[in-house]
Amino acid sequence: MAVAKASLLFEGFRLSKLFPTTQNSSSSINLTKVLNADAVYTKLPPRVQTARQQERDSISLLNDRIRREHSKRDQSIPLRPAMDSEEADKYIQLVKEQQQRGLQKLKTDRAKQGAPHDSAQPTFSYKVDPYTLRSGDYVVHRKVGIGRFVGIKFDVPKDSKEPIEYVFIEYADGMAKLPVKQASRLLYRYNLPNETKRPRTLSKLSDTSAWERRRMKGKVAVQKMVVDLMELYLHRLKQKRPPYPKTSAMAEFASQFPFEPTPDQKQAFLDVERDLTERENPMDRLICGDVGFGKTEVALRAIFCVVSAGKQAMVLAPTIVLAKQHFDVVSERFSRYPNIRVGLLSRFQTKSEKEEYLSVIKDGHVDIMVGTHSLLGNRVEYNNLGLLVVDEEQRFGVKQKEKIASFKTSVDVLTLSATPIPRTLYLALTGFRDASLISTPPPERIPIRTHLSAYSKDKVISAIKHELDRGGRVFYVLPRIKGLEDVMEFLEQAFPHVEIAIAHGKQYSKQLEETMERFARGDIRILVCTNIVESGLDIQNANTIIIQDVQHFGLAQLYQLRGRVGRADKEAHAHLFYPDKSLISDHALERLAALEECCELGQGFQLAERDMAIRGFGNIFGEQQTGDVGNVGIDLFFEMLFESLSKVDEHRVISVPYHGMKLDININPHLPSEYINNLENPMQIINGAEKAAEKDIFSLMQFTENLRRQYGKEPYSMEILLKKLYVRRMAADLGITSIYASGKMVGMKTNMSKKVFKLITDSATSDVHQNSLIFEDGQIKAELLLELPKEQLLIWIFQCLSELYSSLPTLIKY
Repeated sequence: MAVAKASLLFEGFRLSKLFPTTQNSSSSINLTKVLNADAVYTKLPPRVQTARQQERDSISLLNDRIRREHSKRDQSIPLRPAMDSEEADKYIQLVKEQQQRGLQKLKTDRAKQGAPHDSAQPTFSYKVDPYTLRSGDYVVHRKVGIGRFVGIKFDVPKDSKEPIEYVFIEYADGMAKLPVKQASRLLYRYNLPNETKRPRTLSKLSDTSAWERRRMKGKVAVQKMVVDLMELYLHRLKQKRPPYPKTSAMAEFASQFPFEPTPDQKQAFLDVERDLTERENPMDRLICGDVGFGKTEVALRAIFCVVSAGKQAMVLAPTIVLAKQHFDVVSERFSRYPNIRVGLLSRFQTKSEKEEYLSVIKDGHVDIMVGTHSLLGNRVEYNNLGLLVVDEEQRFGVKQKEKIASFKTSVDVLTLSATPIPRTLYLALTGFRDASLISTPPPERIPIRTHLSAYSKDKVISAIKHELDRGGRVFYVLPRIKGLEDVMEFLEQAFPHVEIAIAHGKQYSKQLEETMERFARGDIRILVCTNIVESGLDIQNANTIIIQDVQHFGLAQLYQLRGRVGRADKEAHAHLFYPDKSLISDHALERLAALEECCELGQGFQLAERDMAIRGFGNIFGEQQTGDVGNVGIDLFFEMLFESLSKVDEHRVISVPYHGMKLDININPHLPSEYINNLENPMQIINGAEKAAEKDIFSLMQFTENLRRQYGKEPYSMEILLKKLYVRRMAADLGITSIYASGKMVGMKTNMSKKVFKLITDSATSDVHQNSLIFEDGQIKAELLLELPKEQLLIWIFQCLSELYSSLPTLIKY
């Protein structure tokens, strides 16, 4: 505290040197007299900027910080939802109920897998069982930091004769031991966002403060992420659309399904129907189920519900192969309804074909549009879009995913996936999205036999011969286009009388389409291809797949590729070949072992969780969070995430009206006459500043920057006035109702809670303000070592609030 006060004293002295209080008051205007005048700020005419360049002062730095923070946000999230406190309470309660259902689902699944959990514990635990650790594994001790697990050994404690088991952990400056029972409450595995498990450094036993800073940084990152998710979710809950009518035509359409639905399918049908016909908020539901388990039928019924009500539907697929299959399925299923028009848009179409489709989409002359990411282009304008169906979301790039996210606040969205990306998985399970899991296989389906071994030509020939002898067809998959020709040459020599063809994404669309159709008909018996066949191909008589250089594929990819076979009642085989175990990383071996273990039908969901544990953070959130999670490891990060989710209603800041915020520091800055003469309309400009501050912080930032562009850097008195407006604006946004000074003490009365204050100060980057502020009796207080002149006091308050304001992204704001 003494250091902080000394810093404040030095700061006050420095400010007094930089900003002397004597001002030229001759021919000046008292600005406080015109602040309440009723004038509207209009854009000033362009003017040549003065030679004096804009300085990098504290206002500019604050503007840059706010803008930089905003640019990190998911741009599909509204900047500041207009929602009153009562409305926010209702929606936050809905979110919490969803979260509890999701967390309970997670706990139940973990319990089925034999993972320990405490049923009385409100949040989900990612702590590691010390007995499952291997020597050399990296672990995180919640209070000490990152270390290397050495082993578990018996040792006799000082105050006892009975030996007990201890966990031994190596840190940067020594070895630590802790009882196994204590370790099980405080230890987590350390996984990084990439393929390596090695941390940058090990923590020090002698300096836990460094680890505490890292942990706090991770906690703040988690809180920001939760706030972004909450604001997106609350914004979506605010959107209203009339429920779709529940008609007899829907039942008639459903009766055309030629199979008996499984119990999981029936539940998914019911979930989606309720979303569309009973809710007023746009649907955002994940349908997770293995290939061939009936996800497409769920989507078709949703499409029928929306389209029969006069709205358009978009079906988005990651590849032209899958888009074409969806187009064929949709066209066939809706062939009985001549009034419902179906179209296909992809990059392979001619310019004139695309232009024609763009026109009919905009005019509303097509009801169901199927396509690849071409449908996400800026030129695609829908007449009345009601539903977006996204197949295999994980196959799209970052920009496409952002575009998809932008739809979610206004239209109903249905996402289909066999192995959902972990981001989707966890959002579904923690309440921000609804999920329907189809894990029951159709009665006729038989599990796929998975064989993992080192590559040999004899094994390949034997596997292919077995399939050809029973009249089937074979997929032969490589990770890259390079090498396809070599494999085809080898196969042509081994099977000279068998029709073989190549398929990859760089082929012309007609050629690719023709190859796929010939393979589906049986004219081609062996298809040598890339992972372009990963999604969508449904070929009943193709029941063997060979995947070469399997170490180059992700777990979700391998699961999808394996799902290309086994679509009929014959036993299917998936042969996974690797070159040499010595060339494969530990992570790749873990992936392959997981795939072998998940051989039962309907395990795509469990596999996504395994993928999460193996890959670490992967592409769950953005790059910013990926960097933050590296500080603490994935498991502790997610435990902090669930803790934050369970306390989301405690981390709210309720802003106050701008004019309801009282600044009890009497400052009357005067503007120099030379600056007044330079201004085109001083009264209008000053009133414009007040109007901008009254609106929001971004309007005030824009006003200040426009003023400086047109008239150059303002004099000190104008800077004081602007800072006064910034102080009132920031204070109002932070829920501070009044600011006053009493001697050397600065007080800020506020409606925030002590927990919110702690989160704000934990997030602050300045140790000076972090350590000098205290919270008591509903006030934020700071005691200075000397009584500052009013203008310097205002500057200190401005800097203090700038620090507190930078924490706003970690808080729910209403």
